[in-house]
Amino acid sequence: MRNSPAAVDALVTANLPLVGYHVSELLGRVPAYVSRDDLSSAGSLALVLAAQAYDAETGVPFARYAALRIRGALLDELRSMDWVSRGARQRARRVSTTADEMTSKLGRTPTREELAQAMGSSVADIDAARGDADRRILSIEAFDSAIADTVSEPSMGPEESLLVGEKMQHLHAAVRALPERLRYVVEELFFHDRPVVELAEELGVTQSRISQLRTEALALMKDGMNASLEPSLVPAAERPDGVAERRRKAYFDLVAQQASFLARASTIASTGAGVLPSQRPAGVPAAATRADAGTGAGARAGAGSEYRTAVSA
Repeated sequence: MRNSPAAVDALVTANLPLVGYHVSELLGRVPAYVSRDDLSSAGSLALVLAAQAYDAETGVPFARYAALRIRGALLDELRSMDWVSRGARQRARRVSTTADEMTSKLGRTPTREELAQAMGSSVADIDAARGDADRRILSIEAFDSAIADTVSEPSMGPEESLLVGEKMQHLHAAVRALPERLRYVVEELFFHDRPVVELAEELGVTQSRISQLRTEALALMKDGMNASLEPSLVPAAERPDGVAERRRKAYFDLVAQQASFLARASTIASTGAGVLPSQRPAGVPAAATRADAGTGAGARAGAGSEYRTAVSA
């Protein structure tokens, strides 16, 4: 059931700054010719649609839900600006580079036949590549044939880079926010490639117990990431008011805070500020933001302390 017009207006008015925030964040990572107005329009429309579809009974804060819709709309808008596939751009670039090299050697512009022979392709392929270049209106290389190399990896588009970067930040946050014992198991098994039998012997538990801890940690990490990135994928709790669910939500909040901290640190580093933020998210003890991973000591506080009894051997 859609929200009333008055409720939609209230949600949109209260959360309009979200659009400006996400547009500004995106503009810092794409070519300068991308229009702020176009992105703002797409983000504003997404905010309105989110306000119309929002269901408060899900328990998901509207700001979080709207942020996901806005980011998705901005990426769709950015994707729509790129009219040419990445493969076509690469072919057009190779033709242009080869033509420049031959012009320098021959002292004149090479013919289509000469260019095709030098590239080991047909004249039709050369014509098709040049046609793609001519049709490039708002592609990622619209004003500079090398600009795509400066904003993204050759094998990954800008929208893919943003999504992958965001997921990686939440993955790191999910690991750092794990309770101490679960975090140690994950780090030793996946980061240090230790055998299960060796880890079980060290911790004085059975191999089956190590497998249980690994499964519990991965499931918790998955839900912790989805709580921020895809709330609809988080399974509903059988007892929403139970102790176990409160612990899970505390972990979800810690993951979100850690991911936000990592995002700010990454932005500061990428802009050349030279100093990473020393403050930590509200409610996150200093131990939770330490980078030491050898013993898992960085997860003793916050949500981790609530799990000690549950994950003990």
